[in-house]
Amino acid sequence: QQAQAKPAAAPAAAPQASTSHDDQDRQKAAAVLQLFQQMGLQGDDLGVRFDGDKVTLTGKVQTQEEREKLILLAGNHQGIASVDDQLQVAKPEPEGTFYDVKSGDSLSKIAKQFYGDANKYNQIFEANRPMLKTADEIYPGQKLRIPAQAAVGARA
Repeated sequence: QQAQAKPAAAPAAAPQASTSHDDQDRQKAAAVLQLFQQMGLQGDDLGVRFDGDKVTLTGKVQTQEEREKLILLAGNHQGIASVDDQLQVAKPEPEGTFYDVKSGDSLSKIAKQFYGDANKYNQIFEANRPMLKTADEIYPGQKLRIPAQAAVGARA
């Protein structure tokens, strides 16, 4: 897919341009909500709002894991530069860490960095399902979720 150049800001006298921009933002929001549903992720009153390359997530989810997966899905969506997380969690838990994949990374290498044990790569893989289908499908620039409970267990 090719990245599209951002249109210049429309002058105030051109309301049709802003309507078109609003329509694009609504279409992007609908696409992200559909992606959440396809991945089996949901919440109460889940909302997705776009403002250019920033997406805002609102609503309530049951677990920290669900919250972090929603943030990851939205943040890894093409054209998104930042995620404004306004999600509430019904059962608060320690937050995980988000990691930006670099060239040459593997889940084993990342597991070694965070847990001191490359064989714990499966904890990272499981924490990023269903976004990851196999442990070998990560790519530079992708964000991954590193669960806190596994990191805490590794330090003990």
